[in-house]
Amino acid sequence: MTITNSNNPLLAGLNPAQAAAVSHDGGPLLVIAGAGSGKTRVLTRRIAYLIEAKEVHPGSILAITFTNKAAAEMKERVNELVGPIAKSMWVSTFHSACVRILRNHPEALGYRKNFVIYDQDDAEKLISLISSSMGLDTKRFPTRQSASRISNAKSELLGPKELMAKATHIMERKVAEVYAQYQERLLGANAMDFDDLIYKTHELFERYPAILEQYQRRFFHLLVDEYQDTNVAQNALVMQLGERSRNVFVVGDSDQSVYGFRGADMRNILEFEKAFEDVAVIKLEQNYRSTQTILDVANSIISNNQYREAKNLWTDQGSGEKVRLFVGDDDSEESNFIASSILRERETGGRRYSDFAVFYRINSNSRSVEEAFIRRGIPYRVVGGTRFYDRREIKDTMSYLRLIQNPTDEIALRRVINVPKRGIGDQSIAKVATLAAEMGTTLVDALSKYEAAGVTGRAKSGIADFLVLMEALRGHVRDEMPPGELIEAFLDESGYRSELAANDSVDNLSRLDNLSELVSVASEHETLEAFLDASALVAQADQIQGDDVVTLMTVHTAKGLEYPVVFLTALEDGIFPHSRSLYEPKELEEERRLCYVGVTRAREILYLTRANQRSQYGESSLTIPSRFLDEIPPSLIEDVSVRLSYEERRSRYLGDSVVQSASGLSSSTLKRYGTTSNSTKVDSGPRLSVSQLKPGIPVVHGSWGEGVVTAIDGNGDNASVTIRFSSVGSKKLILSYAPLKLA
Repeated sequence: MTITNSNNPLLAGLNPAQAAAVSHDGGPLLVIAGAGSGKTRVLTRRIAYLIEAKEVHPGSILAITFTNKAAAEMKERVNELVGPIAKSMWVSTFHSACVRILRNHPEALGYRKNFVIYDQDDAEKLISLISSSMGLDTKRFPTRQSASRISNAKSELLGPKELMAKATHIMERKVAEVYAQYQERLLGANAMDFDDLIYKTHELFERYPAILEQYQRRFFHLLVDEYQDTNVAQNALVMQLGERSRNVFVVGDSDQSVYGFRGADMRNILEFEKAFEDVAVIKLEQNYRSTQTILDVANSIISNNQYREAKNLWTDQGSGEKVRLFVGDDDSEESNFIASSILRERETGGRRYSDFAVFYRINSNSRSVEEAFIRRGIPYRVVGGTRFYDRREIKDTMSYLRLIQNPTDEIALRRVINVPKRGIGDQSIAKVATLAAEMGTTLVDALSKYEAAGVTGRAKSGIADFLVLMEALRGHVRDEMPPGELIEAFLDESGYRSELAANDSVDNLSRLDNLSELVSVASEHETLEAFLDASALVAQADQIQGDDVVTLMTVHTAKGLEYPVVFLTALEDGIFPHSRSLYEPKELEEERRLCYVGVTRAREILYLTRANQRSQYGESSLTIPSRFLDEIPPSLIEDVSVRLSYEERRSRYLGDSVVQSASGLSSSTLKRYGTTSNSTKVDSGPRLSVSQLKPGIPVVHGSWGEGVVTAIDGNGDNASVTIRFSSVGSKKLILSYAPLKLA
C-alpha cells in the first residue's frame, strides 16, 4: 500500500514507512533500510521535503555519501525535485566535505592553504624513507604493513602517542615511532594523507570549539547514507556536527555491513540509539527488487546472526521461482554448468548477456568460470578487478615460467629481473643493454657479463642472485619437475611468496589465493610447455567488448548493484564463508552478511552453486558444503544438479564448437577438457560400489577418461576413492556421485 498526498507530491507513491521517514518532524532519526527498499529515494525526497515543506535553506543541509558518483546522482535527483536552488547544498563524501573545511582553516593546524594530499603511493614512499632512516629491516617491518597500521590508527582517532601507549611488543612500538616521524614529515611538506582529511578535521573541531560551532550552526540538518560502513573517526565527526541541532538523519542496514576489513564499525549504527536518547527508528522492510522466495532465502540466512537490528524483508511482487541449487562433481563442472545455463536462458528466455552476473567470494574463483566462458564464446567482463591471467602476480609468475622455458625472452626478463626487488634499477639494465648492443648479442646473453657492463653496488649482487635462481629453476625442469611443483619452487626460492606473506593485507592475501589457484591449474598438465601453451590460449583470448556482457565480480564489489539472474558460486566452508572466519564468531557474522548481500542482488532468478571437490594448492580436495546452505529451508530450493554421461557432458557443457576448433589446442589441453577424439565414452547408469573396487583396478571417468584406483576410504554413500588419471593426475572423488565405470 502506498500513500498518495495531493497536497504534497513529495510523499506521493511512497509506502507508509518511506513517507514517515521523509516527513519526519525533526530530531535524530535512524532509518533501517533493508536491501532494495528504496533508501536512495527516501534520502532524496527527505532533502527535497526539508527545502520545500520545511523551508530549510539548502545551504544548511549537509548530505554525506560514500562515493563521489553517489553524491553527484543524489544532487542531480534533488535538483530535479526542487530546482536549481539545490545547488547550494553540500552533498559529498566524508573526505570531500573535510577537504573543504580544512581549506578554510589550515593555519589552525599549522598548514598553509595550498596543502597537498598524498595518495597511497606517496604515503608509502615517505614511510619507506623514514623506516630506512631508522634502520628498520624491511622484512620485519614491510612498508605496506606499517602504512596499513598507521591508517587504521587514524581511522580509530589514535595519534602516535596513543598508538605507542597501546603497543605491547617491539614491532608495534617501532610502527608508533615511524608514525610520529611520518606526521612530522607530512606537516613539514605541507601535506596530508587521505586518512588525515577526517582525522585532522576531527582534531580541528576538538581543539577549536568556536570553529566547530560555526559548522554546527551552518549545517542544521545532517544526513548520512550507508551508516553501517562508517568507521570510528567518521562516526565521531557526525556526532560533533550533529550535537547542537540534533537533526541527524542516518540511513543504513546492519545486515549489509561487509567492510570490517576496511575499518568500518557496525557498532556505529547499532548503537546510534544510545548516542541520542530521543532517537526515532523507522524500518524500511518492503523490497522493490526481488521475488519473495529470494527474500525468504535472504531472511533465513541472516536471521542466524546475533549482532543485528531485526527486520524481515517482504515484497508484493509475488513468490517467483524457487532458488536453484547446483552441486557439481568439481569446480570445472560447476563453471560449465554456469556457462550452459546462461546460454540456455538466452535461448529460451530471450535474455541478454547483461542480465547475468556471477559472484564469487575470492578473486581466484573467477579463473575456472572465465575459462568456461572463453570455451563457449560467452562475452564477459571482470568488475572491480582484472581477469585472472592479467593479474600482476599471475603475469609475474608466468613471465618467470616463460623465461625458464625460453632464456632469450627479453620481455619476460625485463618484467621479472627485479621481482621481487633485488636493487636492479633501470640504469643497471641500461648498462647491460648497451653492452649487448656493442657485442651484437641479446640482453639475456649480456646479463651474465654484468661486471663488464659496469654494474656495481646492490644491482651487481642482485643480478648474480637472479642468475643463480634461474639456473636452479631450469635445473628443476631438466629433472622433469611437474609445472605445479615448479611454480611452488619458484615462489619459495625467489622469495616471491614470503614477500607477499610478510604483509597480511587483504590485497596480498588475495594474491596468494590467486597463486594457489595457478598452482592448481598448472598441476593439471604434465609439462611446462603444455601448461604454457594452454594458458596462452586462455590469456590471449579476445575479451568481447560492449555493454551486452556477463558480469563477473566478488560479492564485495556487488554491493549496491542488482541483476535479473545471479549465480552465487563456490558455496563451500573455507571459501564462502572464508577459512579465516570459521573460528571467529564476529568474522563469521560478517561472512553471513556478505552472503545476504549476494542473495539480495538477484531480482528474478538466483542460482547457488558449489562443487564436491575443488582444485586448490595443486591438489583436488573434497569440500564441505557452506553452512549457509544449511540455513535455507529446503522448501525454497530446487536442486538442478544433474548426473550426465560423457556424451551429454560434451554436448551440453563444452559444445560442438570446442571439438571443431580443437585442432589448435595442445594435446594436454584437449585431455583436460575431455575433447580428444579418442576419449573413452561412459554411459549413464548406476554408480560403482566399494565392493567392486580395490587399489589397482582400472576405471573410466565420464570427463577424465581412464585411470587407476590408488586408495579407497569409508563405506556406503560417504565412501571416497582416489584415482590416478593419465589426463589430470590424482583426484579424490565421492564414489556415490562420481561418473565411473570399470574399464
